[in-house]
Amino acid sequence: MSRIGLGTAPLGNLFEAVDDDESIAVVHTAWERGVRFFDTAPLYGHGLAERRLGRALASRARDEAIVCTKVGRVLEPAMGARPDTVFRDVPPVDPVYDYSRDGVLRSIEESLERMGLDRFDIVHVHDPDDHEHEALATAFPTLIELRDQGVISRVGCGMNQVAMLSRFVDAVDLDCILLAGRWTLLDRTGAALLAQCAARGVDVILGGVFNSGLLASANPELGATFDYTAAPPALVAQARRLADVCASFGVTLPAAAIQFALRTAGIDTVLVGARSVDEISADLDFAAVPIPDALWAAVDDLHEESSASDVAP
Repeated sequence: MSRIGLGTAPLGNLFEAVDDDESIAVVHTAWERGVRFFDTAPLYGHGLAERRLGRALASRARDEAIVCTKVGRVLEPAMGARPDTVFRDVPPVDPVYDYSRDGVLRSIEESLERMGLDRFDIVHVHDPDDHEHEALATAFPTLIELRDQGVISRVGCGMNQVAMLSRFVDAVDLDCILLAGRWTLLDRTGAALLAQCAARGVDVILGGVFNSGLLASANPELGATFDYTAAPPALVAQARRLADVCASFGVTLPAAAIQFALRTAGIDTVLVGARSVDEISADLDFAAVPIPDALWAAVDDLHEESSASDVAP
């Protein structure tokens, strides 16, 4: 798996609308900079991210790319009042939870059609927080069967929480997990899960390195998002302290956020999301910024202080 991957939630109009041409240019720029891992899902823009990613990859060598999507939601025609969503200007379909065998098979078939592909390299069970039984009883067995048949290459699970992912790593023959937001400069609650995956030979794809926005700016401000909602003032203050520590070494907070993930043993791929060519270019530049070891020692000290005072989540 490539060291850095492109997460496509922003290309599904996460928080704000993105132009089709700009979305495709983001993927092309990532490719030209060496990115070969692309993560998407039906949820992202209610199919929009998959369609855009598929169009962008159509001109690229399929065998060079690792393409990952997810199951657990199928898209149904919008009827009546539509549910709230963090995605803007979405098509007239809405995601409906479905972890059944038929739902998994339908989801993969429709994702392949949206993307214009004949296979996926990785398929994750997506956010089964309130559907643990169904995931274990039907979704994972269906994906494992498809893997055994050679229809997909690898089976994983993508979540924002640690406890259930840990149970799945113990109970399911997973190839990989996608852990979002739980191993960052602000939130290190995924530490035990990373060790568990290393012991069991399960690869780790890490998402949410900016915690959905709070760590994406060199100067975190009130109103910035943490886990897709407005960050509490205490977390904004903690992010500002991290930014100050980074600045004292001549490093920006987003560069440290990306490289904190990249330098962690046991993490195979780090996902970054971008809604513009400028953003993906900046993220890839951040990944190459020289960072002194003394910065990491200072960040660790701040984390220990914050943990002792219960500021960090």
